[in-house]
Amino acid sequence: MSEHTQLPEVTLSPRRLRLAAAIAAVVFGAIVVIGVTTRIVQARSLHQWTDEQAIPTVVISEPESANGSSPLELPAQMDAFTNAPIFARTSGYLKSWDKDIGAPVKAGDVLGTIDTPDLDQQLLQAQADLATSKANAALAATTAKRWQVLRQTDPDSVSQQSVDQFNGDLAAKVAQVNASQANLDRLKALKSYARLVAPFDGRVTARNTDVGALITADSTGTSIPLFTVSDTSKLRVYVRVPQVYAPAIHRGDEATLDVPEYPGKSFTAKVEADARSITPTSGTTLVQLLVDNPDGKLLPSSYASVKFKIGSGALGLRLPAEALIFDDKGLHVATLDATDHVHFKTVTIRRDYGKTIEVGSGLVGNDRVIINPPDGLADGDEVRIAKNPQAGKPHDKA
Repeated sequence: MSEHTQLPEVTLSPRRLRLAAAIAAVVFGAIVVIGVTTRIVQARSLHQWTDEQAIPTVVISEPESANGSSPLELPAQMDAFTNAPIFARTSGYLKSWDKDIGAPVKAGDVLGTIDTPDLDQQLLQAQADLATSKANAALAATTAKRWQVLRQTDPDSVSQQSVDQFNGDLAAKVAQVNASQANLDRLKALKSYARLVAPFDGRVTARNTDVGALITADSTGTSIPLFTVSDTSKLRVYVRVPQVYAPAIHRGDEATLDVPEYPGKSFTAKVEADARSITPTSGTTLVQLLVDNPDGKLLPSSYASVKFKIGSGALGLRLPAEALIFDDKGLHVATLDATDHVHFKTVTIRRDYGKTIEVGSGLVGNDRVIINPPDGLADGDEVRIAKNPQAGKPHDKA
């Protein structure tokens, strides 16, 4: 075949042209429909996603009843059952001390002795004054008796006025004897205070003097005591109980006492008395307990922790502290109704455990409380609940 040979021309009929145009139109229409449908579906999905994101997801927790599982634990201070500061009742210099701190003592044991040179001289003077008064009284008695006999034997020799005068002088002299005797007894009593003695069985818990120290009699008890004697066989425990728990604590109730120096060891204390009044500044009542201390392990004036067993009727509901909302409306929490809509409830705190709090009023046991409610949450808003059922559970026990 030569290079100048030409291919035959293909000519499409009008029917085939119309068919090709129809197919092209159908394909284009399908592409347009698919594109529009895809955009509509994407728009609906975006709108649905936006609506879902507009509903906040929250973590809820149901309040837990205390049911006595967490006893009321309060700080306390212990004191000696009987505590006596020993002050000087007479002045002088400390001659000696016989008992040091920590020494056990019996009632009447000598703690120390005061040298009283001034008082000794006053005693000598008082004894001399008493002897003079007695001599004067004896002379007055003799004189009065003589004048009385003269009046009886010879009424004209002496007057009744003279007899009465000498009888009166005798009465004055007798009164002077009584005054001198009383003054001597007073000085002897002061002299007896030169021996500082223990007023009861106990232990010396303080000694604030030494040999040669100047001792000044203190009648007001405002100075530092020379010695302090304490009965530590039992200790008084003082604890301030909040007002809401006061009705649940009664005389004779037992409590557990813990001290930091004996970790893991507890002591039993018994409620002995309470003040039966509320202190306005703290809203608490003072309760006194007694704890036996025969071996002296517990120290007076130390701090302790007391746990009371409170009945479930006196306990409230517990929930995480993150549920609380503080604003200008007061203290409240956000709860959910059956349709997962928000409702705010005003509550009162009975006790703060730190991570958890005990609510006194405002909630019931089946309330669903939102933990860490988001900002802007309003009453009636719809929310979604997080799928983690353990989130926000008040498992922390104080």
